[in-house]
Amino acid sequence: MNDDNTQILPEMNSLWQETLNWQPTAEQHQQFQQLYQLILIGNEKLNLTRITSPEDFWEKHFWDSLRGIKFILENKINSQEEKKVIDIGTGAGFPGLPVAISLPQNTVTLLDSTRKKVNLIDTILVDLAIKNCLTLTNRIEQIGRMFKHREIYDIALLRAVAPTIVCAEYALPMLKIGGIAILYRGNFTTDEQANLLEVVKILGGKIHTIEEFKTPLTNSIRHCIYLQKVNKTSSNYPRPIGVPSQKPLNHLNKP
Repeated sequence: MNDDNTQILPEMNSLWQETLNWQPTAEQHQQFQQLYQLILIGNEKLNLTRITSPEDFWEKHFWDSLRGIKFILENKINSQEEKKVIDIGTGAGFPGLPVAISLPQNTVTLLDSTRKKVNLIDTILVDLAIKNCLTLTNRIEQIGRMFKHREIYDIALLRAVAPTIVCAEYALPMLKIGGIAILYRGNFTTDEQANLLEVVKILGGKIHTIEEFKTPLTNSIRHCIYLQKVNKTSSNYPRPIGVPSQKPLNHLNKP
């Protein structure tokens, strides 16, 4: 039975279907609801998100997270193939947790450098009985140089982590050839695109697709940038902790 103070996440089945050609099962929706409640509780101690109302949370966390993997959700055959996914800088678990719930046959690694956030996620995984997630507390610059993590992932997710060229240096070393990095963005300018085009070549990738779309409730403009790994990444990347953000690759290549 719901507590009087429990906030209920809207189902939005028609919007899920209309926008993603997919909708959660009853069990998945229940997991979304439980995740929402656990984030609200954790938010009281860790200040995880300013987005707390049910409709905003649905749009800006759940829907936004899954919009990035629309191409998997609507392709029913390929979505059944097991893939290794890494969420780099997962924070409160977005987009990684909704992706793990929606694609239970995939293994999702949730990486963050903040131990308290990872501890919360570990608790959530137990409470929601999510079996297809692993957690890591570390910096991506270190993880990206470890043999057991480098060039093994099919998909890398990066949401609200860093500028696109920095995200590319974080993500592409993690991907196997043919793998896809999904960069979740608000605005995305032509200058950013030009810089990114230059940087991904250095890292063994290419820009596969750029999708611009509007969110279904507030009509906010969003972008998903899909980078594909086409060649092995030089062992020079990622550079040591802090260097990718302090000295972005495009700056190094300017006269």
